[in-house]
Amino acid sequence: MAQDVTILGAGAVGICTALSLAERGLLVRLIDRGDPGQETTFGNAGVISPWSFIPQSLPGLWRQLPKLMMGKHRPLSVRARYWPRMVTWGLAFLRQGTPARVQQVADAMETLCAPSIDLYRRHLRGTGDEALIRDCAYVHAFRDGSRASLDAIDYRIRRDKGGQLELVGGDELRRIEPALSPDFRAAVLIHGQARALSPGRLASVMADKARDLGVEILRRDIRALRRDETGWRIECSGESYAAERVIVAMGAWSADLLRPLGIAVPLASERGYHLEFPDPGIELTNSVTDTDAKFVASSMEGGMRVAGQAEFGDIDAPPNPKLETRMLAQARAAFPDLNASVPSVWMGRRPSFPDSLPMIGPFEGHPGLFAGFGHSHYGLMMAPKTGELLADLLTERVPNIDLAACSTTRFSRGLIPFSEAHHG
Repeated sequence: MAQDVTILGAGAVGICTALSLAERGLLVRLIDRGDPGQETTFGNAGVISPWSFIPQSLPGLWRQLPKLMMGKHRPLSVRARYWPRMVTWGLAFLRQGTPARVQQVADAMETLCAPSIDLYRRHLRGTGDEALIRDCAYVHAFRDGSRASLDAIDYRIRRDKGGQLELVGGDELRRIEPALSPDFRAAVLIHGQARALSPGRLASVMADKARDLGVEILRRDIRALRRDETGWRIECSGESYAAERVIVAMGAWSADLLRPLGIAVPLASERGYHLEFPDPGIELTNSVTDTDAKFVASSMEGGMRVAGQAEFGDIDAPPNPKLETRMLAQARAAFPDLNASVPSVWMGRRPSFPDSLPMIGPFEGHPGLFAGFGHSHYGLMMAPKTGELLADLLTERVPNIDLAACSTTRFSRGLIPFSEAHHG
């Protein structure tokens, strides 16, 4: 018998979850304030990587913080007003950076990332837009060639799990990506990847398929979520909707929605930016990361996109124009022949937990309420498997993995002082 499931949030996670549920015969409603996939998903760097299961907190990262925040490239920043809330979250984040913990988190992340390409291709099947996903490598480019070592912990873990990695020098790098500056002396190539030629259009195509499968997609501003005697009530501007079961997949906005229910989660708003150059004059064959400036560049349908920066700040704070200027200079330095005139600028909000893992599963004490948020830098990659796992849970199938690492209760079990963690 079909069940009533309402998904709050129509980003990649919400859309993929709707597809997985609809494919199993459930009646699904999807609600978001905007068009499907046109918020955080829209601005993604486009990398779809079975091998991007390395958490953000690595051993020794604390030593690099001054350089990351005040060095030449400065890919990390914290808004002044956000510092009081950042301290507890940041300390919990740094505590994750032990070799043993990195391995544990990578094991959990691998489960979510590994099937990403195959699942996206399944979701695109029959749409006529299958070419939105293109096979490629992931190029990690280094100016200091001595830093390009396959023995580094992140590359070693990938190789131990079967990843095909290749170390190349400057000449080979420029043969592969001739648009790159000769300042880059070496690169690590991660094979077996793919990229989305337009993350926003990918989301739109999948949303259209979901509609064809009977998913009701509503554009409403979600104001509150509450429990009544019959189930859940979603309060929107001017109207409300009843639901037996609700999946919260609102990304960085999830914490604020859940707080009135007494659910506190240590979710940070980690803002990212992109510049897109509509007539770049160059083309990249692969996704390329500048390992110093920490941005990813990729050729897309709308031009060449450069996406990066990790800026912690209030969720509704305006974009920082200084970061736009900085990224423009970095793009020009990395790609000397880039036509950098009139780029479009975008800013979005990554929903980040200290351990780089999302929350997936039920909330204890709140029957019928499920989490599907907190995917940090990995939302596009983890979305399809997250949807499959949530569909398993809501159809009472036993998931084929242990979901304890993504549990909604893991922070209340001592990873972070919970009373200090209720900021969104």
